[in-house]
Amino acid sequence: MTNPAVPEGVLPRNPSLSELDELCIDTIRCLSIDAIQKAKSGHPGMPMGMAPAAYVLWTEFMKYNPRDPGWVNRDRFVLSAGHGCMLLYSLLHLTGYDLPLEELKNFRQWGSRTPGHPEYGHTPGVEVTTGPLGQGIANAVGMAIAAKYLANRYNREEFRLLQYRIFVIAGDGCMMEGVSSEASSLAGHLKLDNLVVVYDDNHISIDGDTALAFDEDVAKRYEAYGWYVQTVGGDGNDMNAFRAAIGAARKQKERPSLIKLRTHIGYGSPHRQDTPEAHGQPLGDDEVALTKRRYGWDPERKFYIPPEVAEYMRGQGAKGEALEEKWNALFDRYASRYPAEAEEFRRAALGQLPADWEKIWRESVPSFDPSAPVATREAQGKLLDALMPKLPLVLGGSADLTPSNNTRFKGAVDFSPAHREGRYIRYGVREHAMGAVMNGISVSTMVIPYGGTFFAFSDYMRPTLRLAALSKYPVIFDYTHDSIGLGEDGPTHQAVEHLAALRAIPGLITIRPSDATETMAAWKFALEHRSGPVALALTRQKLPVIDRTKFAPAHNLVRGGYVLAGAPDPSLILIGTGSEVSIALSAYETLSAEGVKARVVSLPSWELFEQQPEAYRDSVLPPAVTARVAVEAGVKLGWERYIGIRGGFVGMSSYGASAPAEAAYKGFGITAGAVVDAARKALQ
Repeated sequence: MTNPAVPEGVLPRNPSLSELDELCIDTIRCLSIDAIQKAKSGHPGMPMGMAPAAYVLWTEFMKYNPRDPGWVNRDRFVLSAGHGCMLLYSLLHLTGYDLPLEELKNFRQWGSRTPGHPEYGHTPGVEVTTGPLGQGIANAVGMAIAAKYLANRYNREEFRLLQYRIFVIAGDGCMMEGVSSEASSLAGHLKLDNLVVVYDDNHISIDGDTALAFDEDVAKRYEAYGWYVQTVGGDGNDMNAFRAAIGAARKQKERPSLIKLRTHIGYGSPHRQDTPEAHGQPLGDDEVALTKRRYGWDPERKFYIPPEVAEYMRGQGAKGEALEEKWNALFDRYASRYPAEAEEFRRAALGQLPADWEKIWRESVPSFDPSAPVATREAQGKLLDALMPKLPLVLGGSADLTPSNNTRFKGAVDFSPAHREGRYIRYGVREHAMGAVMNGISVSTMVIPYGGTFFAFSDYMRPTLRLAALSKYPVIFDYTHDSIGLGEDGPTHQAVEHLAALRAIPGLITIRPSDATETMAAWKFALEHRSGPVALALTRQKLPVIDRTKFAPAHNLVRGGYVLAGAPDPSLILIGTGSEVSIALSAYETLSAEGVKARVVSLPSWELFEQQPEAYRDSVLPPAVTARVAVEAGVKLGWERYIGIRGGFVGMSSYGASAPAEAAYKGFGITAGAVVDAARKALQ
């Protein structure tokens, strides 16, 4: 039965588009439909409804070069509504990116470059990984922050090196997710006028009409955030109104822009337009044929690209090549005038630290007195004070916990509308947004972001942690108050299961340093690691500084685990991480005095340890030595791989309690005495 809201017959001509424009748009629609139908999986409705707006954006407003997807002055396009990825893949193919038609035919298939949602680093032209709704908008806020910071640093009055915008297509689901609200609020506060979001207001989600659960006035909400908001009504085809809206958005000063564009999901489909079935199901062969006829297309032709469309769309990509050539000439003149800045720019664009990085490190890293205990968060603060003024392309921040995280270095200027040179971002109480914004900052490739909060609140950031690991974003997630050692705030804030949760994320390097010196080594690794995210877990409570003249040096941290102390041929191995390494050392001294041949292993990063050759791992944890005890103020989950099924474990099996740190450790039995008892049992 035909949807009564959809008129019958061939769709009427669109007076706001030329015949060639319409042919290009219908090509985008039909490529999307065909790919999804062939895969028997996907979301056709969004590409069908948003094709006109995306086409106009890509052919009339955005600058990009398909032959160099990484051109630093390109405009960025973020498909926050990542389920509509065939819209993006069709555009990438047509404009000349390295995405052959065969890849569209292999949509959602094993080994293809056209996965079910866009993946950063997997498909040329994809700027960020999207799909989990709301993440893309939040990423775009980070991209806009990075653009503002970099433009402030490198642009000169006569050399406008960086003048790019971030364009986003988002859907109803993005608007419902809380992460987009947090990030959009921050964007308004920071007056990011280089950010333009097109809201695909199609009124349909998987369950049905969005009115089932969502009837707020999104435009007024964004106005309250401080955005410039425009509404384009109709059916998503009034491109004259859309062009005017984009033009007005580009002229905005000190306000990000939202264009609320009313569209129809599955536009043109006789039975699926404006239905939830168009959102997440292939149209079906019969409906594909009917829909193509309404577009004026031959339903028998699949993956068809008219020659005039191919020529015109490849020409759009060629325009970008000319723009980049012009930009390269500008940069050459800039380099002649500002050689130091140009060299810094080149290295940053390649994701490299300063050429004299090792010298900077040696001159900046503080030393610590073994007689003076210090919390690892404090040690971090001392390092950042000395190091960060020399690393201008590292941006820090905190989710309203700056004094607790020790993340703001001396002399840091807050990033703000008045201070685009600022290197410290006040994220507010917005952990969800902070993680996603940092992911967006990182894809500038030129800026390294770090941001702090309490370790327990990594729960709020898990989607962004996962996406960072999946996409290999070089982000430093800085967590403090890492265990029951935070004390009186109690179990709501005491991280217990969080180490296990982060270790479960493939591709995330989690480091829990044992003292101030390991914290230094952890930060050095984190800054140098550009192939994925790093999470640091630091203490609130003071810890003994391990005397490295007596025990193994802290730079061994880069191997994930190492022999800190003990016999070369042990009969017992004590393994600790973070604040519990000093407990293991104390137990070791007791056992050694009893004649036990014990060894202490510091294991700050399981992920780094697992990357080591088997011979090295066996030298640290000899397989023949089965008497093992681990001590960690967290749950046991996962420790079986290092201590065996019957190995001893001194740690947590419940939530924490509100009490001073020493009382909490004693109350839960995480003490040197408990480790000694567990060791004796293991030896039996």
